[in-house]
Amino acid sequence: MADFTIVIGNKNYSSWSLRPWLVLKQTGAAFDEVVVPLDMPDTAQNILRHSPSGRVPALKHNGITVWDSLAIAEYLHELFPDRGLWPTERAARAHARSISAEMHSGFSALRTHHPMRIRTIEAPRDLRPDVEQDLKRINTIWTDCRRTFGKTGGPFLFGGFTIADAMFAPVVTRLRSYSIGFTGPAGEYADALWDHPHLREWVAAAKAETYAAPIHEKWPPIAG
Repeated sequence: MADFTIVIGNKNYSSWSLRPWLVLKQTGAAFDEVVVPLDMPDTAQNILRHSPSGRVPALKHNGITVWDSLAIAEYLHELFPDRGLWPTERAARAHARSISAEMHSGFSALRTHHPMRIRTIEAPRDLRPDVEQDLKRINTIWTDCRRTFGKTGGPFLFGGFTIADAMFAPVVTRLRSYSIGFTGPAGEYADALWDHPHLREWVAAAKAETYAAPIHEKWPPIAG
């Protein structure tokens, strides 16, 4: 049994679970997974066995329970300071924390109208103005980070893969699911993040899931 256990929702749907899972993978530590299928009659009681908030994700480590994606990421950064989970340079680190917090608390239109559905592929369609505004802001964040902080060291927002990339990973899955294209530095970054081996592992597992679909699922037949 590993020292770490992460409690997550379905990999097809749970964007909040994806984020700390990617960070935990980046540490290189061995861990166990507990998957709680979402939106089932017993979901709430099953999650409460692991998380006092009644929500996923939660991380268990040596008698400590940490819940909330960003709190888990910060906890792992404290445990693995040599893994580059935040940028080493102060200005870059401050910027990375700021955009991660913005992702954590914002972009409600994109979340609401384009939820994460990894196995779903839709044809392009007109976007709501509030969704377009969210996407415009994300495009700006990615473009500015790549031009200011990501010129060397790798293809991610700050060069190497950091918590900030994990926070934006669900957006990349949404761009694929809803046939939304970014161009320029933002598009190149989206492609690089989509190809990250840890994200590809999550996507493969999402496509292989056998959990029943959530009771609110009303999407077209799954493709891809």
